Amino acid sequence: MKRQASAFATVYTKIEQITKATCSLRAQDVMNEEMALIDGRPAQVVKIQGDLVTLQVFSGTQGIGNDVDVIFLKEPPTLKIGSDLSGRFFNAYGQPIDGGPELEGVKTAIGGPSVNPVRRQQPSELITTGIAGIDLNNTLVTGQKIPFFADSDQPYNQVMANVALRAGADRIILGGMGLSNDDYLYYRRVFEDAGVLEKISCFINTTDDPPVERLLIPDMALTAAEYFAVEKNENVLVLLTDMTLFCDALSIVSNRMDQIPSKDSMPGSLYSDLAKIYEKAVQFEKGSITIIAVTTLSGGDITHAIPDNTGYITEGQLFLRRNTDISKVIVDPFRSLSRLKQLVIGKRSREDHPQVMNAGVRLYADAANAKTKQENGFDLSDYDERCLKFALNYARELLAIDVNVEIDQMLDTSWKLFGAYFKKEEVGIKEEITKKYWPKKQP
Repeated sequence: MKRQASAFATVYTKIEQITKATCSLRAQDVMNEEMALIDGRPAQVVKIQGDLVTLQVFSGTQGIGNDVDVIFLKEPPTLKIGSDLSGRFFNAYGQPIDGGPELEGVKTAIGGPSVNPVRRQQPSELITTGIAGIDLNNTLVTGQKIPFFADSDQPYNQVMANVALRAGADRIILGGMGLSNDDYLYYRRVFEDAGVLEKISCFINTTDDPPVERLLIPDMALTAAEYFAVEKNENVLVLLTDMTLFCDALSIVSNRMDQIPSKDSMPGSLYSDLAKIYEKAVQFEKGSITIIAVTTLSGGDITHAIPDNTGYITEGQLFLRRNTDISKVIVDPFRSLSRLKQLVIGKRSREDHPQVMNAGVRLYADAANAKTKQENGFDLSDYDERCLKFALNYARELLAIDVNVEIDQMLDTSWKLFGAYFKKEEVGIKEEITKKYWPKKQP
């Protein structure tokens, strides 16, 4: 059944099927991804077969009857974009949750297509995070897309907050999905205490909010990012946490629609759903969008469908792990990779950066081999002993996530460690570079 509510809206009152997350009914002139209200609850069209329309209800379908009012809003989810996005916290619908005024600006549909390749430029600018394990060995570039892979008990939200505070970006957009209230309040307190709110905009879904609402968060964050990058020519850094909870929300909807799950109970569309988000990273002639996203791992399983698909789309990964020798979380130099770092190291950073990076990781690998020999009862050479001592200090002074220094200081610290434990020829750096930077012995 349907009736005319006004000159512009038709009210439908007969729902044919209800699951825990979706409702289906017969309707005309409906478009995919269109927003609707089902008994006053926000919903979105996710499937159209002829005149049978299926909608995901963000807050769930509990309490919805077959005869409630369904009103289609004739538009997809939107965000009002403008300069007053700065320094604000919003929910998944772009509504303020910080007690501030409603947004004023141009209503813009979220989730649009990625940038035309013709408009894309070759990434060429270094973006600093202040974290030595990233800037030294896995340098990021504006316009890059890269995930943090981390176990759920690791302090990735603290890492993301530190990146936001120290990143060499004009604008930070945070998209939080499934944050605990403690983590949400932590972000607010850190940004307010640091006095950087004016360059930050946050879209937050907490554990108290419906899980399906998480599906709106990345598109909200990226729509805001596109405004600042395109209209204001700013270098924008988008931080998304946690993409695993985003994928879980995708799974909830697809399973309730009786879709056949793919690997690890994920929907078959997982790759394209993730690519739609990550491919929004772009370098323009002026302005850029860089995406860093947390993907938590289940028991460290890197082969799970979520990190597996993510790795095919993104340009590397940053892998967090706990180093038991120093009792700190580090950026693992062996499992981390920035595929675009060669575009900037030695060009936008000091000339010795590429060779220092390579030498440090190689010597750290030699220490790992020495540790294996030690654990298996073999005798260690003098070189092995020195590698182990180097690795301990290298991890403590450069790889630990709480090391926040400038790149030149990271390089100087590396040279100091090289000089403390090795001869020049053991480090394997070109002679002209070694002559210039090898630390002078103290009298």
